[in-house]
Amino acid sequence: MKKVEDYVRSIKDFPKEGIIFRDVTTVLQDADGLHLAINEMQDKVKDLDFDVVLGPESRGFIFGVPIAYNLHKAFVPVRKKGKLPCETVSMEYELEYGTATIEIHKDAIKPGQKVVIIDDLIATGGTIEAIVKLVEGLGGEVVGICFLMELEGLNGRDKLAGYNVESVIKYEGK
Repeated sequence: MKKVEDYVRSIKDFPKEGIIFRDVTTVLQDADGLHLAINEMQDKVKDLDFDVVLGPESRGFIFGVPIAYNLHKAFVPVRKKGKLPCETVSMEYELEYGTATIEIHKDAIKPGQKVVIIDDLIATGGTIEAIVKLVEGLGGEVVGICFLMELEGLNGRDKLAGYNVESVIKYEGK
């Protein structure tokens, strides 16, 4: 029986020499791989007490929506700046070469709601750290964070200390 990591394509020296790029598209384009990935991520959060699944654009949508649907939970998208039509709250965070801004609708998380964040990959942790701050700023409580893949060599988990962080696949390097 295949494991999820068997569906992940590893590309050496992309986007630059010394990096091994973990390509999630090969998981998505195989029905068995996609099914396995969603099931394994869902297993990591199914016993948590939560109200809302939150996923960042765009792969957080891909994995978060089916999990929300299967567990009969609401789904809240986190988008890049300027993509949401109603009043938003935003957070700027650091990238390897500059900054980016993410937004969530101001009324998306109600005070006291318990939130699980779903995404495909944790690298440096900056995006999810910003999302946690947005959720908490709206009065929500992050009760779980789940990733399909984790690049342990980038220490992204350090930015999420104190939170329940799970990942299906752990890669030692960057």
